[in-house]
Amino acid sequence: MKFRTKSRIFDTKPEDVPVTAPLPFPHKEQAEDDDESTLIKAIGWVSAGLGAVALGLFIGREMRQRYKFNRRTPYDFYSHSGDEQDVEVGLGI
Repeated sequence: MKFRTKSRIFDTKPEDVPVTAPLPFPHKEQAEDDDESTLIKAIGWVSAGLGAVALGLFIGREMRQRYKFNRRTPYDFYSHSGDEQDVEVGLGI
C-alpha cells in the first residue's frame, strides 16, 4: 500500500499518520449475520415497493372513478331507466 507524500488533513507528515492493520478474516457468525441483515433489507425494500404500487393503484382507481363520475352525460343518468329487474318483490321468504 502506497501513501501520499503529504497528507491534506491537518498538514501532518506521513510519519505521523498511523497505519491500520488489515482486518482479520470475518468469523463465520459475523458473515451469517451480514447475510441475514442483507436478506432482511432486501425483503423490506421489496415489501415497501409492493406497498407503494398497491397504494398507487388504489389512488389511481379512485381518481379515475371520480373523473368519470364528474363527466357523466345525460344519457348516463337515464341509461338503465327502462330496464326491468328480475327481483321479485313481496315474497318475504
